[in-house]
Amino acid sequence: MKITAIKAYPAWVGIRNQLLVKVETDEGIYGWGESGLSGREKAVVGALEHYAEFLLGRDPMRAGALWQEMYRSQYFEGGRVLTAAISAIDLALHDIKGKALGVPVYELLGGRHRDRIPTFATTSAPPGPEMIEQGRLLMDKGWTCFRLSCADHETKSLYEPRESIAVTARWLVKAREALGDAVVLGVDYHHRLSVAEAASFCQKMPSGTLDFLEEPIRDESPQAYASLRAMVDVPFAIGEEFASKWQFLPYIEQGLHQFNRLDICNVGGFTEAMKVAGWSEAHYVDLMPHNPLGPVCTAASVHFSAAVPNFSWLECRAAPTENLGFDDRDFFPVQMVLDGADYIVPDTPGLGVEVDEALLARQDFKFWEAPHLRRRDGSFTNW
Repeated sequence: MKITAIKAYPAWVGIRNQLLVKVETDEGIYGWGESGLSGREKAVVGALEHYAEFLLGRDPMRAGALWQEMYRSQYFEGGRVLTAAISAIDLALHDIKGKALGVPVYELLGGRHRDRIPTFATTSAPPGPEMIEQGRLLMDKGWTCFRLSCADHETKSLYEPRESIAVTARWLVKAREALGDAVVLGVDYHHRLSVAEAASFCQKMPSGTLDFLEEPIRDESPQAYASLRAMVDVPFAIGEEFASKWQFLPYIEQGLHQFNRLDICNVGGFTEAMKVAGWSEAHYVDLMPHNPLGPVCTAASVHFSAAVPNFSWLECRAAPTENLGFDDRDFFPVQMVLDGADYIVPDTPGLGVEVDEALLARQDFKFWEAPHLRRRDGSFTNW
């Protein structure tokens, strides 16, 4: 079997672009992958074109060797653009191999540990009474873990961290009181805080209010996370921006976080993700995969989550509290089944997801920018 084509489809689905990648072979078997570098899809398309130059004609069954070749074949190795491209190809190669052998992808990863994949959902209302009502709705629908909202400024372009943490902390305390102690509650601060601001935020709430704090600060400095770790007792959920096992290294080895928000569409696909999973298991770090994209990412994340022992929850963006449109069934007629708050692990060969390629090819790409947030003094801050 040989690779005959690598086709990239950057297309607007729901409220965001998705970058789907199809790898075709001379035996008619094909695989789908997805890139996770949202907002910079055109850069990844360029990287895919470079990789196609030497991947055409190669054996798709040798995913591990091709991963190494893609990573090592340039002087400037790694980086989020390249690993996002490698991820999409690696997922597609595993889809091909599963179909060729007649087995689900998780069988290629050692077999499944679980039949259902518990998920966590996210509220969309700002901190306030409606956020708490959305929490009750999620509990009624079967979710036992969900992520509450943090406060944004009304203009969506002005952001003051201290103002946000004051409002958010007050309503998180109210949410814990209203929703009870049994539910797992977290919040994502999207790396918008400094160390001092993140510490202040945690200290404004009684211990036990939060079960996890996601991405409170940027990840470039493990030392900054070590400093924050020493000041607060809330478990950290981080890693969705990491693009290799090497970025996870100091966080796992130094015990800086408790949940790995590994993104299989950014970290390097199944080939790299399974290495991070084993390393995490050895250090008692649980996996809480990042899953903010489309059904191909979800399918890959379900197979990965089924195949690892140290798993907690998979992110779900298809809960009734969000209406994002990422799983549009016109584009994805076959996708993972959400039963209550769990995805059902499929038994179909490959990833178990299908794409309407003709419709995808006709769909426009739209340039989109994340908000460029400013402080009141006019300076830029993190989105």
